[in-house]
This record gives sequence, structure tokens and C-alpha cells, in this order.
Amino acid sequence: MNFDEFLSEFKRFKELSDNIGNRFPLLRENFFPCLDEKTNTASFDRHYIYHTAWAARVLAETKPSCHVDISSSLYFSTLVSAFIPMKFYDYRPADIQLINLISGHADLCNLHFQDKSIESLSCMHVVEHIGLGRYGDPIDPEGDLKAINELIRVLALNGSLLFVVPIGKPKIMFNAHRIYSYDQIISYFSGLKLQEFTLIPDNPQNGGLLYNATKEMADNQNYGCGCFWFKKSFRAIELRSFARP
Repeated sequence: MNFDEFLSEFKRFKELSDNIGNRFPLLRENFFPCLDEKTNTASFDRHYIYHTAWAARVLAETKPSCHVDISSSLYFSTLVSAFIPMKFYDYRPADIQLINLISGHADLCNLHFQDKSIESLSCMHVVEHIGLGRYGDPIDPEGDLKAINELIRVLALNGSLLFVVPIGKPKIMFNAHRIYSYDQIISYFSGLKLQEFTLIPDNPQNGGLLYNATKEMADNQNYGCGCFWFKKSFRAIELRSFARP
């Protein structure tokens, strides 16, 4: 729709309203044109709709007594807090007040939690940004690896970690995000056991959530979304050297 069409529809709406008695004042000063939403289907961000749906389903299965999320979607934490007590932490803390939800500040590269203290943890579509300065964090080419090391450190033995990043051919889209290969993520979390890998593919025609996806499927993506469920079933080796494969 262009603005001329918008004005035409406003005129038609006003004529109809005048005929039946206006319930609201119709003033040009209150125009709020929405010109791009006449579509046949509802649009949505595939990564953020599907990865949060995936994580919620994992938590419905594991039923933790409390879940800690580091900087993922606020929609995810607020909705899941209706069923599971949630603690949400972000570099830029959110002033949210809900029953069953605690919100506070955390630096993902220097988490304030004790070693092996969190039994259910998530960090989704976050680490790919760390160190690029996009959100006011310090510039650090290895910021993402430091963040991963912190997630491993605070995860309890036998604890679950839900970890989500863009997946495909590795590259940095500065200063927006990194895209990782499947092998990179498996290497960075080599001390944890992969419970599940679910892929959100580039092409919507290939589906939404592809459970039990393969490395080959991940490698064929340009900007896919990799959903990794790890468990700390034995002592994890922290990435102190931040060595890359």
C-alpha cells in the first residue's frame, strides 16, 4: 500500500463512520500509517520464533526447579516464567516485574555465579555478538570464547545447557554477529555431551525445526540457526587457551 491508498482508505472509513455515528474522533494529526502489512501470511523472524519454541519444549521435558537464562529473548523468559521459575540476566538489565521471574545484570565474560552452580542454563542467539561492540560491550576478538568458557564453568555436573548461534560457513558479519560452523561449536564444548542438535534451515521450504540434524545439513547453510542441547555429564575442560580448531 502507498500513502495515496492509505488516504483513500481513511476517507472511506470516515464516510462509513459518519453514517453510523463516530465512536472515535478521526483526525489527521492522529495518523499512524502502516503501509507494509497487507500480506497473505504473517511474517516472522524464523530464528527467534523457532529457537525459543525449541527451548521451551526442552524445558517442558526436563522440568527444572529453576532455570537461568543469560541474555536470550525476553519473550522466552517471561513466557516460560509462567510455568518454571526463571532468572534472567543481561549486560543491559531489563526492568521487568513478574512473579516467578528475577531479572538482573550479568557480564557473560565474567559471570558472578560459582563454579558448577547452575543446573539448567540457556544462552541463545547471544554469544555470536560478544566482543563486537554492538551492544556496548568491549571490543574483543575472543569475547565469544571467553563467554563459552564461562557457561561451561558455571554449569553444574549433569546440568543442561541450551545454546543457540547462527550456523553455516564460518564468518564475521561485523559488527552484527558471527556465523559458526558445526565443528567449531562441538570443539568449543568438547567437554560436554551433545544431547540434541536441532537446525532451523535457511530455506523455509525445508521446514521449521529439523530435529536430529546432521553436521552436513548445518554445513550447507548460509545463515541457519543451530540449537544445541548439551549436558555436563563429566568434568568439562575449560577453554583457557581459547584455541580454535
